[in-house]
Amino acid sequence: MPWAVAAVVQWGINVLGLIVADWAFGGLTIGRWGPLLLAGAVLGLANVFLKPLVTFIALPLILLTFGIAYFFVSVVMLLFTEWVVPDFSIDGFWTYVGATIVIWLVNWLVSQLVWSVADNRP
Repeated sequence: MPWAVAAVVQWGINVLGLIVADWAFGGLTIGRWGPLLLAGAVLGLANVFLKPLVTFIALPLILLTFGIAYFFVSVVMLLFTEWVVPDFSIDGFWTYVGATIVIWLVNWLVSQLVWSVADNRP
């Protein structure tokens, strides 16, 4: 699959994850479609460009906690997305944790489905 198509598909998957997280948690609010689409793009770009840098900086802590701290790198990516995108807010630490888990789960499930279908094309 060309990289541009893969990027758009991944962006859509991020948007779907944010929709599910918004539905699941009362402390997460996203204004209409504009902020939702922007949040999906910012989250995807943060995961591609910012997450490796934050992971490198947090590597000693990640090693010390046997990888548990790596989860909180993903929480920081969601925090960054909330900071950048207007009309997108998350209230409370546990909402961040839960939203990160929900977004990860939706990303993993839908990515498995999409990429397995894409690999089995005639």
